[in-house]
Amino acid sequence: MDYYGWMRLKTVLLPVLLSFSFGLHAQNVSPTEPVSKRSALDASLFYEILLGELDARDKEPGAAFSLLLDAAQKTKDPGLYRRAVQVALQVRSGESALQAAKAWRQALPESREANHFVLQILLGLNRITDTLEPLKQEIALTPAKERRDFIWSLPQNYERVGDRKAAASIVQKALSNWLNDPAVGATAWATIGRLWLGAGDKTKALDAATKGLAADVRSEHAALLALSMMSPEAPLAEDLVKKHLPSARPEFRMAYIKALLTSQREDDAKRELQVIQAQTPDYADAWLIDGALALQTGQLDLAETQLKHYLELVDATPVAQRHAETARGRSQAFLSLSLLAQKRNDLKAAEAWLQRVDNPDDVLRAQVRRASLMAQQGQVDEAITLIRALPERSDADAGLKRAAEIQLLRDEKLYARARDRLQEFTAQFPDELDLVYELSMVHEKLGNLPEMERLLRSLMAAKPDDPHAYNALGYSLADHNQRLPEAIELIKKALELTPNDPFIIDSLAWAQFRSGNFAEALRLLKGAFKERPDAEIAAHLGEVLWMSDQKAEATQVFREGLKLNPENDTLNETIKRLRVSL
Repeated sequence: MDYYGWMRLKTVLLPVLLSFSFGLHAQNVSPTEPVSKRSALDASLFYEILLGELDARDKEPGAAFSLLLDAAQKTKDPGLYRRAVQVALQVRSGESALQAAKAWRQALPESREANHFVLQILLGLNRITDTLEPLKQEIALTPAKERRDFIWSLPQNYERVGDRKAAASIVQKALSNWLNDPAVGATAWATIGRLWLGAGDKTKALDAATKGLAADVRSEHAALLALSMMSPEAPLAEDLVKKHLPSARPEFRMAYIKALLTSQREDDAKRELQVIQAQTPDYADAWLIDGALALQTGQLDLAETQLKHYLELVDATPVAQRHAETARGRSQAFLSLSLLAQKRNDLKAAEAWLQRVDNPDDVLRAQVRRASLMAQQGQVDEAITLIRALPERSDADAGLKRAAEIQLLRDEKLYARARDRLQEFTAQFPDELDLVYELSMVHEKLGNLPEMERLLRSLMAAKPDDPHAYNALGYSLADHNQRLPEAIELIKKALELTPNDPFIIDSLAWAQFRSGNFAEALRLLKGAFKERPDAEIAAHLGEVLWMSDQKAEATQVFREGLKLNPENDTLNETIKRLRVSL
């Protein structure tokens, strides 16, 4: 090798060699010893490391690994062991990497890093059973203040293994000595439960959650496990959640509220919001959600009060203390207040709220809402031009623009234009089944029922587990007083796929009403309207009450429906057709 070649080699290798050698001469060295004796890195060992690095760079990983591992064993230097493992992993030699990591752990049994390498390599090799001892060691070596969080993170380590049940069993064995530990016992049970849940054993998962909360009812980890299992089929899970609620942080209670809303239990969610507002009145998110729910149910004054209070709380919080979702929350509040003003027909105020939306993820939605305001003022073509000109950052943005254009045309009852545009979209994006559904609904508005049915049946074939096509066809048949037994069966199929959905229950009730089953229709509609106050459901409930000669109650329901949405076509047409005096 010439001089310049050697200098290039030194430039490449010197940082690597120094990273190994600096840790080698710090033990039992006398300041008066000759320099040659102060380092374990003698000429022979230096040459061995050098050759190892050269072999690694010359794509001779086998030789490089042997030389580096030998040097590591002679010096017990963590950097050399680490390098040997890296060389083996670079060429995907898991067994060699495991050999080096085990040698490292044997030489330095208190090294958490060495043990961690052993554990991770065994997981990568899918040798689940062999992870038991290194996992025990990993837990023991973790500092006490970090141990609970480390135990809670274990399911992520095992999420890619082939045998989930074996993983759950191994982790449970590894944690057996910690289950009665006051500091981590509840979390250990919660971790075991998460792994059993991932393995598909809900019984063992629920048992683990029960034991976790029995160990410490304040354990958020155990409560989160129970929350993840909440469903009508597992009432015990919610019972466990409720045990934790008195000591819960508002963030956990908010997660519970979101679970309730997902299950369409809005009344229960509102009660929990009231608890947060009473116990932690400065927790802003509770006021945002409460305002959104009030707006959804047509309580405009309450919605305005709650949303503005949310903004006051956020604006009073120093910027440095705001959490990551605050910017999105503020935009949601502005959008909601704009919609509220639009419902009051105060278009100037609606536009002013939209102008305050500055979160990048919501700017497009704000502009789409501006287009809706323009259309409401008769500027339909200008509104569509605005929508089409909006920039797109993603496929989702493009989809939002398409949906917004169609919704605008439907809102303005320009059904023929909506049909033509949807036909263009479905030809351009044949895999976008939501567009097919929208096209079927437009054909229904245009009175082309055979084409509507054809499209809906194509959706049933393409997405047999999606309830919307079954419900739409069943409701349409019932609304047109056609093939009523078939309509009921279609809607029942939709309800099987989405149990307790108030809008699908409304469809079933309407089909029963059309079939002459007034009592059953009334029972279903009262339950649906209680669960989800909505103008469309109010129209059907009011009509069934009216036809059942309960006209005073029907009138009250119609009034409630108009408060929810005074512009609902079905409600207004029903009131006009029945000649209801309000």
